Amino acid sequence: MLRTEGLPSWLDPVVHAARTVEPLQLSRFLPPESGAGRQSAVLVLFGEGERGPELLLMERAGSLRSHAGQPSFPGGALDPEDGDPQGEGPLRAALREAEEETGLDPRGVQLFAELPRLFIPVSDFVVTPVLGWWRTPTPVGVVDPNETARVFTVPVSDLTDPANRATAIHPMGHAGPAFLVESALVWGFTAGVIDRILHYAGWERPWDRTRQVPLDWRA
Repeated sequence: MLRTEGLPSWLDPVVHAARTVEPLQLSRFLPPESGAGRQSAVLVLFGEGERGPELLLMERAGSLRSHAGQPSFPGGALDPEDGDPQGEGPLRAALREAEEETGLDPRGVQLFAELPRLFIPVSDFVVTPVLGWWRTPTPVGVVDPNETARVFTVPVSDLTDPANRATAIHPMGHAGPAFLVESALVWGFTAGVIDRILHYAGWERPWDRTRQVPLDWRA
């Protein structure tokens, strides 16, 4: 299900980064050696919009028990019909969840790489980031308002703009990268993956890491 043929040349650095990056270069939170954790996948979908390369994101509904109101990649837990979690299961799950959450047509998406599995301790998810190229874009939007508040794209140029970057400070004291884009504060797991992709693809621009953004107490 993974193919790199026919990708736009600007994705070459991302393809190279996905092939060479080590798990600890992405996060200090790695899956438990015991095998515990809920297997899941997210779709990191690159497209090309009016302002050049962009990423597809969504904002989770505020009523959800886990990560309510947070901008995120489309994705979720693997279902039995997705298949082997150690095989192509995450790839199928990423496409299925993206279709269910945003309405995109998975036939227009070319999957080209997987990043190493990561862990989200607060929700016990073992997450496989699946990278895709939106070869044939289709209309997207909120499918179920009980799960999704909105669906939007963010130009990569906005994500690399130093004016849109900050360090998010959680009420518990944790710090991590954040992006202030499209009237949203992207933080947590999603911001961490974006930050590392920008870095290892060579797209990152110097930014003020002392600029802090406090998170709401509900985060």
